[in-house]
Amino acid sequence: MPESPIVVVLTGSMELTFHRGDLLFLTNCKKENIRVGDIIAFKIQGRDIPIVHRVLKLHEKEDGTVKFLTKGDNNSVDDHGLYAPGQLWLTEKDIVGRARVFLPYVGIVTIIMNKYPKLKYAVLACLGFYVLIH
Repeated sequence: MPESPIVVVLTGSMELTFHRGDLLFLTNCKKENIRVGDIIAFKIQGRDIPIVHRVLKLHEKEDGTVKFLTKGDNNSVDDHGLYAPGQLWLTEKDIVGRARVFLPYVGIVTIIMNKYPKLKYAVLACLGFYVLIH
């Protein structure tokens, strides 16, 4: 099972495939081989938020390990610049999951709540008040 089976697209790097605010459901990619063209969510050392990009290249070693190079569909260059210092490829341990299903713009609520924390607390307070009076 992926670390979190749901992620929200936070940037426009995957447009026109996914848009900011789309909610993605991930599947466990450890049981299936990842191929060029698959869309994966991965984490970079030192960053908490997963990145969702497409697999651009695979590098298979003789010992059976596979490394991945990714790129956002809307980006002009690959993701080498996003990886941790000295990291040229992603490994299986960096991958959170493979994107399988998405709901357009459903995650925009998450983006708004993180951008305006006072709004988040106001909504929570209203929900709490509603629970108390009912």
